Amino acid sequence: MKKARKNLTNIPAHLFLAVAAALLAFPVYMAFIGSTHDAATIGRGRMPLTPGAYLGQNYVQAWAYGTGERVSGTPVRVMMVNSLTMALAIALGKIFMSVLAAYAVVFFRFPLRNFFFWLIFITLMLPLEVRIIPSYKVASDLKLVNTFLGLTLPMMVSATGTLLFRQVFLSMPKELLEAAKIDGAGPLRCLWSIVLPLSKPSLAALFVVMFVYGWNQYLWPLLITTTRQMDTVAIGLVRMLGTSESLMDWNLVMAATIMTMAVPVSVVILLQRWLVKGLVEIGK
Repeated sequence: MKKARKNLTNIPAHLFLAVAAALLAFPVYMAFIGSTHDAATIGRGRMPLTPGAYLGQNYVQAWAYGTGERVSGTPVRVMMVNSLTMALAIALGKIFMSVLAAYAVVFFRFPLRNFFFWLIFITLMLPLEVRIIPSYKVASDLKLVNTFLGLTLPMMVSATGTLLFRQVFLSMPKELLEAAKIDGAGPLRCLWSIVLPLSKPSLAALFVVMFVYGWNQYLWPLLITTTRQMDTVAIGLVRMLGTSESLMDWNLVMAATIMTMAVPVSVVILLQRWLVKGLVEIGK
């Protein structure tokens, strides 16, 4: 009886969540529907709510060529390879740097330890837009323009990741590391065999967040790349839009949008449990 009453009280909340999910998903659904029709149907403003007959043609054209009658863009396959390389490098690089920095701050004793930690923490107040000019100058002097190293290296250092892993490491029992040291384990052995296995949920959570962050980057790739072959998905989609809404192959743009959304959505879905578990552990 109590279980039935509880289920009845949850109905309004479930209905609200269902309506909110439908509202959020409707624009994505319309983009998918638009990607299955021809440009003339979309241009007339009478696009139906059911898929059309151009699904295969539009997706193949956007994937292989990225160009149409009124669109001249980079092939989606090129944009996705560039963005995937950039997102993976940024995510893995941020995790690597953050783990080492947090491990040193938490488990090592050295002069000015807290000073260096707060120095790292203060950089949270300096977003990319503030340091964009010196970052570009350094990358240009090092001949990193139009290179994957230039796309990823300046984005790898993360004060956010260092702060999160510091909180995770502080919650670990110190007795485990002390026992490992008594058995002769060095700092790297302790990190690899004890700290990292206990931090798997947090590692997965930060990987998902940083992967999506790297995938959606726009400002830095816009400055550091000048050729079409280095376009990421954010840059490529904007260039496909052009300047005139009336002269636009919206079917190709929507097909490219759906394909570029598939990768980050898949990563979030595949690592959803680890993401939630990692965020809960970080918050403890």
